[in-house]
Amino acid sequence: MSQVPIVSLVGQSGSGKTTFMEKLLPELKRRGYRVATVKHDVHGFEIDQPGKDSWRHARAGADAVVISSPRRMALIQRLDEEMSVDDIAAYLQNVDIVITEGYKRGDKLKIEVSRRARASELICRQEELIAIVTDQKFPLNVPHFHLDDAAGVADLLEKKFLHAK
Repeated sequence: MSQVPIVSLVGQSGSGKTTFMEKLLPELKRRGYRVATVKHDVHGFEIDQPGKDSWRHARAGADAVVISSPRRMALIQRLDEEMSVDDIAAYLQNVDIVITEGYKRGDKLKIEVSRRARASELICRQEELIAIVTDQKFPLNVPHFHLDDAAGVADLLEKKFLHAK
C-alpha cells in the first residue's frame, strides 16, 4: 500500500488559509476524491466538554477516548509528545490525500497562502513550495494561483499526486 500524499497549506496568521481550504475541499470532493484534513494548533485545544461522558472518562484516567455514532467517530488521546503528520496520517483510512493547515516547519511539500494586505514576504523557501496562492507576484519559480482559484490548485494536486477520477 502506497503512502497517501500529504500537502501542507501554510501562511502567516490571517493570510486566508482556512478560507482557501473551504474553497479547495469542495472542489476536490466534486472531483470524487476522499480528503482528510489535519489542523495544527500550536496552542493546544480542548475538544471535550466538561461534564460530558467522554470528558468524564478522560478525567477518570482513560488514555484514549473514542466517541462513536452511526455517522462520525472521534478519538481523543493523551500524548507525551506531539505526533508527526505521518503518524497522524497512519490513523486515517480510505482517503486519497491529506491536506494539513499549518505545520509550516514540517517536512511536507507546501502551498503557501499570502495576501498583500497581511504580508509582502513568504514564510517558505522555494524548494519547500509546490504553489503559492496569492494576490501578488513573488520572484519564485513555482505556480502562482489567485486566492479564489481552488480549481487551479486542485488541477495541480491531481497532476502531482492524484489519479484523475
